[in-house]
Order: sequence, then structure tokens, then C-alpha cells
Amino acid sequence: MFWCSATLSQDRSSFITIEGTLRDAQGTPVAGASVIASGKNHPAPIETLTKADGTFLLILSDAGSYSVRAVKIGFRESVIDAVGLAAGEKKHLDLVLATMAGDNRSASGESQPTGTAATPMELQDTPTFTVAGVTDWSNAGLHGSDATSKASDALTRETLELKSRKAGAKGPTSGSSLSDADSSEKSEGERHRVAGDLDERSGDPVAAVGEYERAVRIDPSEENYFAWGTELLLHKAPQQAAEVFSVAATKYPKSAKILAGLGAALYTSGSFQEAAQRLCQASDLDPDARAFYLFLGEMQTAANEPLPCASGKLGRFARENPWDASANYYYALSLWKPERASSNAQSARQVESLLERAVNLKPQFTAAYIELGIVRAGQGNFDGAVAVLQKAVEIDSDSAEAHYQLGLAYKRTGEQEKGDQEFAAYKAAQSRETADLERQRRELRQFLIVLKDQATPASSAPR
Repeated sequence: MFWCSATLSQDRSSFITIEGTLRDAQGTPVAGASVIASGKNHPAPIETLTKADGTFLLILSDAGSYSVRAVKIGFRESVIDAVGLAAGEKKHLDLVLATMAGDNRSASGESQPTGTAATPMELQDTPTFTVAGVTDWSNAGLHGSDATSKASDALTRETLELKSRKAGAKGPTSGSSLSDADSSEKSEGERHRVAGDLDERSGDPVAAVGEYERAVRIDPSEENYFAWGTELLLHKAPQQAAEVFSVAATKYPKSAKILAGLGAALYTSGSFQEAAQRLCQASDLDPDARAFYLFLGEMQTAANEPLPCASGKLGRFARENPWDASANYYYALSLWKPERASSNAQSARQVESLLERAVNLKPQFTAAYIELGIVRAGQGNFDGAVAVLQKAVEIDSDSAEAHYQLGLAYKRTGEQEKGDQEFAAYKAAQSRETADLERQRRELRQFLIVLKDQATPASSAPR
């Protein structure tokens, strides 16, 4: 999909802007939803995400007739068709999303949290999207912070590693015995899935995603759904991946890895709280699976605010795996995030102890040294902060964050010259990190997604 962008060389007076607010049926602003403008004569859709107050802004470069739709997991999509737009026009559109259940109330009449996927979406005979091709990453803009983008990339890589993980639940097509017809379907579905794997490895992701979809249509097994969802996630189609994983989760509610895939897709789509809930559910279904806790830890590290269920699950991970450096590190971060603005010495000491254990267990753990330095500096122990941050720089001289935090610590100890040197090193390392990240992203081809026109009205069509 293309994100909101326009050619810089174009006369700005000819740009078309669509702005407005997205709300639910109760009038509450809906954040983190996708708003997409697409037209028959404009095959590349323009997409943006709604802000915390539900507002959005789309910038289009071509006049014409467009459909504008809003999409968010757990809601029915909202569509305004045949919006005629002239060059230089500024258009205001307000959209309303209805929840999958029809409104935002439970059977008891109590209000449900906005944006939660209490009622799973249904995949129709054909999905609501199609993969029209691929485009270079450089043709699409990014949304979210660098930390969020890096975490999304990491979650995608780790979700792909789960493809080799054995299925955790038997679904409707599994059983103690299979009929010849069922066996034939499974064999044919597996053939398409294997073909998809080969297409992806040979550099043809469009063919791969088509094979994975065919595999699901023939044999809707857990493995086939997971292959389809992860292929979409890999090539930056998180909304569509979330749709596939959501359907799979209704068929395989006890599948931890399907829930983990859904969590990764939701996180990449910007639904951080909902993503964490799915990972917490996955870790409860399979408490011994280390990968799910690492997913949660990465989400918590990048999130701007605490994720409600994460701390308890990461605490369990640390208690049951006291000799795991990552378990101690992520639990420390989950405790420290809500305490950073406070002066709770007892909590700070617990966090510091967990981080010290992490670096003792893994002496090359750069990220843990950095966080330990931040915690010590926050408690006024600047000399102690300098000591561990020097260690972080020694381990990884290319870490921009390590140089930055060490520069701050030096300034606090009065060593201005050393602080300036670290800030200069920070800028150089940051430039290298940015260039390397952009190189990696350019090497990845992104799916060009086109949303299909639905035969039924958006207010009644299931998503």
C-alpha cells in the first residue's frame, strides 16, 4: 500500500487534501485506524492512520473520483463512494465506524472498550483485498517512531521463525482419522504452501502470497493460515495480515502461534494495546514458549506507555527463568517504564538488580547496560551510570543510543569535553544506523494492496 505522499516537484497549489475525523457509533474518536482513498483511474491507493483524537489528513496529487474508506480491526469498514475532487480542492469528510457486533455495547448493556476486537471478523468467500503487485519500500512513507518501526521489523522476523514451530491445536479439518477426500485436500493444500515457500525464496512474493491463499481455500489448516498471514506481514501489509490471522484465530482459538502472528500484525498496524493482549493470551496458552515473551518485551520496550498485561507475563517469565538474561531485562523494563517519572527508590533498586543480573548473565548485552545507565542516572548516581555506559560503548561502538546516554552522563558529572565527544559520536552512529535501516528496507519489496469493492453495503458487510 502507498502511504500519504505526493511528488515534491509538483505545484503545491494543485494538491488535493482530505481531512476529517473518524469516530465510533458513540461519537468517540477512533485512533490508529487506516483511512484509504482509492479511485478506478488511480490504482495506487493513498493511506494514512488516524491520530489519537481521531483526525486524519490525506494528500492526493490527481483530481478525479475517489472512494474513501476507514478500516480498523474489530470494526466494520466505513466507506464514502464517488467523492469528486478537483485540483487544489480541500475536502472535509467525517466517517463513523460501527463495531462488528453492531454497536459498542455488550449484551448486558455495558460499554465495551473502543477499538477492541471482541467480535472476530469473518473472511468472506474472497478477501476484502487483493495483492496487485509489489513496490519498493522507498516509494512508501513510514508512520510511527523509529523505535516502533524497528520493533515492527523485529517482530516480523521473529514471527517468520515461528513457521517451523509445530502446530499447537487441531482444527476443524483435523481429527483422529481422515477420509480420502480430506486427505487429498490436505495434500493439495500442502502442495500450494510448499510452492509458496519456493516462490518466496526465489524472489517472487506475489506468486507466493497467491499460493498461500490457494492453500487456505483448499485446506484451511493452521499452518496454511499462518503461512498466508506471515507472507502479508513480511511485505508490509499488516492490516491484511491481521484480517487473515483474525479469521484463523476464530478457527484455532487455542493456537498460540496464530495469536502471536495476530499480535505482530496488530502492533505493526499501530494497535499496540490490542497487540499486547494477543501476545499475553499466546503466552498463557503456551507458557514455556520463550518467543512469545520476547515479542511482549519488544513491544513494551518500544511502546510510549505501559502495556497493561505485559508486566505480569514478563514477571512470570523472569521468575521461571531466572538465568535468562532477556527475561530479567524485559521484566526490568516493564517495571521501570511506569516508574521513570517517580522517585520510588525501592522500585528503582529492583529494576537495577534485574538489569545487573542481565549483564552478569550476558556480559555483551549492550541494551541492558544502556538501561542500567539510564536507571542509575535517574537516581542521581552519575558516576555509576558513566561506568556501565562506557561498557556499552566498548561492546558496541556503533550504538547511537549508548553514545547519547554516555554523553548525557558525562555532562552531569561536569566532563563537558567528553560529553561533546560522545554527542559527536552519537550523531555519526545515528547516521550510519539510519542509512543501514534504509538500505535494508529498500531491499524489501512491499506489497501493493488494492481493496476490493464489496457487493453489500459497508454497514452490513462482514469484515
